[in-house]
Amino acid sequence: MTEAKNVLGEPLELCCTSPMTGYYRDGYCTTGDGDVGVHVVCAQVTTEFLTYTKAQGNDLSTPMPVYGFPGLKPGDRWCLCASRWKEALDDGVAPPIVLASTHAAALKHVTLAELKQHANEEGKS
Repeated sequence: MTEAKNVLGEPLELCCTSPMTGYYRDGYCTTGDGDVGVHVVCAQVTTEFLTYTKAQGNDLSTPMPVYGFPGLKPGDRWCLCASRWKEALDDGVAPPIVLASTHAAALKHVTLAELKQHANEEGKS
């Protein structure tokens, strides 16, 4: 298996383990054949984004214990679907992202320039 790369062409860094994120729930924004949503954008969610995505039909703030999902709070990091992040960008509510933890596959949906405009490299976990 080849090493996953981030949007900067470097080894993909951990996004978050509390709460545990990623399509494979390993803390990394990696993707695979079964990942229809392409969960590759490591974002630090905001109140505005959580409200937006809930209105779009994807409630990320309500805990779902049956799935081991604690619900996200503003400031949490989460591997978002690249297409949802792009929708939020187009609607002016894109949350900040962590470039080093955002998988290169995101570049099929958004440009590096768009990602860099929303980069938040502070508070690495």
